[in-house]
Amino acid sequence: MKIELAASAFDEWRALHALLRDAFADMDGRIDPPSSMHRLTPAGLEAKALGERLLVARDDGRLLGCVFLRPDRPTMYLGKLAVRRDARGRGIGAALVRRALAMAADEGAIAVELQVRVELVENRAWFAGLGFLRSGESAHAGYRRPTSVTMRRSLVTSIDDCIAGSGEPPP
Repeated sequence: MKIELAASAFDEWRALHALLRDAFADMDGRIDPPSSMHRLTPAGLEAKALGERLLVARDDGRLLGCVFLRPDRPTMYLGKLAVRRDARGRGIGAALVRRALAMAADEGAIAVELQVRVELVENRAWFAGLGFLRSGESAHAGYRRPTSVTMRRSLVTSIDDCIAGSGEPPP
């Protein structure tokens, strides 16, 4: 398996869209409101990649997983992590997250944040196993109850790291 930053010439938007639809399909009927994946199109993914970094995992050229990383100074936001259902259990998701964490640290981010739907308890536990801690919750428009949990992983280990990076105190 190989993880790579999608080049500006990346042109597999339909295949990426199919991968995301496959990976997010098991959320249908489990989360409320429904996943934003239902509104995404291949063209929408291409537009998303203009302002974000796209990492893809491949095996023999076949797309197996992806994740988007968006600068949100002083943090980075990790979103749309997906692994094909028939490729799960091989460490692809964890490898994508590790690469995203390394990229964020290289770019001077002090932390990586993400959101997980409240109902997806197993996903929150998985991210906790990778060092992410619950840092808040939020509600989609029109909802009075929390619909998402924010999780954060610090990339600084000391105040000296923080000062050398962004100059802001650790979270």
